[in-house]
Amino acid sequence: MAEVLVLVDHVEGKVRKTTSELLTIARRLGEPSAVFIGPGFDAAKDTLARFGAEKVYRVESPEVLEHLVVPQAELLAQLVSSASPAAVLVPSSPEGKEIAARLAVKTESGLITDAVDVQAAGDGSGGVATTQSVFAGSYTVSATVTKGTPIVAVKPNSATPEEVAGAAADEVLDFTPSEAAKGAKITESKPKQATGRPELTEAAIVVSGGRGTGGDFSTVEDFADSLGAAVGASRAAVDAGWYPHTSQVGQTGKQVSPQLYVACGISGAIQHRAGMQTSKTIVAVNKDNEAPIFELVDFGVVGDLFTVLPQATEAITAAKD
Repeated sequence: MAEVLVLVDHVEGKVRKTTSELLTIARRLGEPSAVFIGPGFDAAKDTLARFGAEKVYRVESPEVLEHLVVPQAELLAQLVSSASPAAVLVPSSPEGKEIAARLAVKTESGLITDAVDVQAAGDGSGGVATTQSVFAGSYTVSATVTKGTPIVAVKPNSATPEEVAGAAADEVLDFTPSEAAKGAKITESKPKQATGRPELTEAAIVVSGGRGTGGDFSTVEDFADSLGAAVGASRAAVDAGWYPHTSQVGQTGKQVSPQLYVACGISGAIQHRAGMQTSKTIVAVNKDNEAPIFELVDFGVVGDLFTVLPQATEAITAAKD
């Protein structure tokens, strides 16, 4: 069975949920092999094994992470050449998509980004069949790679992680980036301030606030916390300075695809819809019954969010008790 390479998304050994999803998808295509870059492998090994990684290629050289994405693309290109994998799966984050694009150029392979589903091709060719949501969710596209090694950037929450025991046998690679790959060096990085809430792009539930909050996100946050959800914001709310830019959901912000998305006081401009339209279930709370957001929701509540959300929060809290 051919290997399927999965680029591990982690912070010093703490493996993100996106990686367990990619390993689950990889098992549909072949035998999952993780690619682990940087420190923290000992802390990550159990998680990688638990989700089916049979082999782990790892590089400990700090040079790979001291520079921007080019060294990682070089490493993956080296592995594609030596292992001839059935596919390479990476997270569909800004960094992941740049790595994937550079890898596609280096290996002369086809690239698919923002996939929301990945399966083995049904024609018995051993290829990869993907589904994408494009043009702000207006179209669903089925695509496959016709040249080289399929390189696929997969959106978070595109698969439910399934635990299957794997060996996670590690192989330390002797890898040194080329001089050309060291053209851009990271001079400083700071950890994101912890909020106690899930990461926006990985959360199973996202509650977002917009212009209708009037700048008061406390009600939105209380409701999100009752659900264990991440908090997002529309571009209007972010541009007004009501919420951090890192929480913006939309075409120029973060793209999310949770199991449940709740839009509170958001009109539903196309820019915002582009960032959340692939959510599995969408609920909107808006006092304007003609707001465009109601065109795509599964459930809509016409009412003032400052009246609706506290009642919902109280009901959820009571149900937990």
